[in-house]
Amino acid sequence: MSDAPIIIDPVACKGCKKCITACPFDALYMEGKLAVLKPEECRACNACVKACPFKAISAVEKEAPKGANLADFKDIWVFAEQRHGKVQEVAYELLATGRRLAGERGCQLAAVVLGHGVMDAAPHLIAAGADRVYIVDRPELAEYEADVYTDALNQLVAKYKPEVILAGATAIGRAFFAKVAVRARTGLTADCTALSIDKETCLLHQTRPAFGGNIMATIMTPNHRPQMATVRPKVFKMAPPDPKRSGETLFELLDLVAPSTRIVRTDKDLSGVNIAEAEVIVAGGRGLKKAENIAMLERLAELIGGVVGVSRACVDAGWVTAARQVGQTGKTVCPKIYVAVGISGAIQHLEGMRSSDTIIAINSDPNAPIFGVADLGIVGDLFEIVPKLIEALETKR
Repeated sequence: MSDAPIIIDPVACKGCKKCITACPFDALYMEGKLAVLKPEECRACNACVKACPFKAISAVEKEAPKGANLADFKDIWVFAEQRHGKVQEVAYELLATGRRLAGERGCQLAAVVLGHGVMDAAPHLIAAGADRVYIVDRPELAEYEADVYTDALNQLVAKYKPEVILAGATAIGRAFFAKVAVRARTGLTADCTALSIDKETCLLHQTRPAFGGNIMATIMTPNHRPQMATVRPKVFKMAPPDPKRSGETLFELLDLVAPSTRIVRTDKDLSGVNIAEAEVIVAGGRGLKKAENIAMLERLAELIGGVVGVSRACVDAGWVTAARQVGQTGKTVCPKIYVAVGISGAIQHLEGMRSSDTIIAINSDPNAPIFGVADLGIVGDLFEIVPKLIEALETKR
C-alpha cells in the first residue's frame, strides 16, 4: 500500500519470520513464505527493518508536513497556574527549569497568567526567573473553564509564537493543555521527568516514563511549534527568588469565547492529608503484608512529624485510598525525609519520590532497587526494625 510505513521486497524476503518476532505490535503475518504488513497496526517503530537479515524491509521516508516557519517561533513560556489569585508552586518549579533551558537555548523566559485579580503576580514571577510576564486579567477567567482558558492561551500563542510552553501536570494543566496543543496543531509530551535542549538541533528533549514505566523515552517535536510538555508538581525544585531581578509585564486584552460550562458549587476535599506537600513521609509497600500493619507506620510518622504514604501495591490491595499513593500513577513528592518501609523500588515508584532530600530505606532484600536511590539503607526485617525505632523515639520523647 502506498501509505504503508514500511515496504517489504517480495524478492528479497526469505520467509525467516524474524521480522514477525521483532514486531511489538503484531503488525506482520506470514502469507505462504512471504511476510505481509497490516498497515493499520504498524506504528513505524522500524523494529522489523533492523531485524531483517536480508534487508528486505525498508522504512518509507515521509516529507515533513508543510506548516508555519519554525524560525518565527522563539522564547520559552511557562503557564503560571493560579487558584483564587495565588500562583501555584509548580509554576515556580517550572520557572527554575525554564531559566536553565532559556540559558541553554539563548532566549528569553516568559510566564503566562490567566485569571482575575492577578495583577500582582508579575513581581513574584519575575523574581523567580521570568524575563517577561503576560497577564490576561478578565472576570471570565476567575474560575477555571476549559474552553475559555484554551481560547486565551491559543490567542497568545498565535500572537507571540513561543518556541516552548511548559505547564504543570495538575488537574487544570492536564484538562486544557492538550486542547491547546490540538488547536495549535503541535505535539504534547505529558508527565515529563527531565527536560533539556539539544545542542546540535536546539530541540527540546522531553523525557518521560513509557511502557508502564519500564523504559524512559525521550521525545522531540521537530516539525511543529510550539514544543509543549507538562511536568508533575515536585519533579523539579524551585530556585530562591531574586527580588532584584527586573522584567517586563504585558497586560493582554483579549476577546474570549463564552464558557460552555459554569461552576455551581465548589467543595473542598476533606479526604485526608495532601502528601505532595508533606516534609516528612513514611511510606509502606507490599512488605507490610496486611492492612493492619499500616498502623505501625502511622505511629512512626506521628513520632517524627510526618504523614503516611504507600506504594501502588497497598492501594491495589485495598489497604488505603489512592490519595496516599506515591509514584508514577500516584503523586510525586519531594519531602525533606522519605522513609521507605518494605518497598522494593519499582521504577514507577522511584519516579514519584527520587527527588526527596533524604531517602531512608528499610528492606530485607539487599538487592532491592530502592537501595540504589537511598541515602541510608537498613537491610533487615521491617517487623523487627520499625518497632525498635518506635520504641527508641518514644523513650526519647
